[in-house]
Amino acid sequence: MIFAELQYEQHYSDVHVELVRLLQSAFPNLQHGLQGDSWIWIFEGEEKVAVDTFSSMKHQVKSDHLDSGLVKQVISALSEKFQLTEFYDPEPEGHEDF
Repeated sequence: MIFAELQYEQHYSDVHVELVRLLQSAFPNLQHGLQGDSWIWIFEGEEKVAVDTFSSMKHQVKSDHLDSGLVKQVISALSEKFQLTEFYDPEPEGHEDF
């Protein structure tokens, strides 16, 4: 499910490193990559939140868990430096196997 989408003027590849640095400062268990698309995976226990461009030209915050505390933490961290559009009724992505 898509919980939020970041708003910025640059191409997503130009904000990838800044996003990684911001999120690494708050979440130590993180994986990321930039190859065609930008993806960042944040893990906490059994929970995973993705911040990626797999289904949009802007980074989206995604999770399989509807009531995710980690999603809220990630959105809060991102909102310190980026404007976001939050979806209070999370949107289905079309595929949920990220």
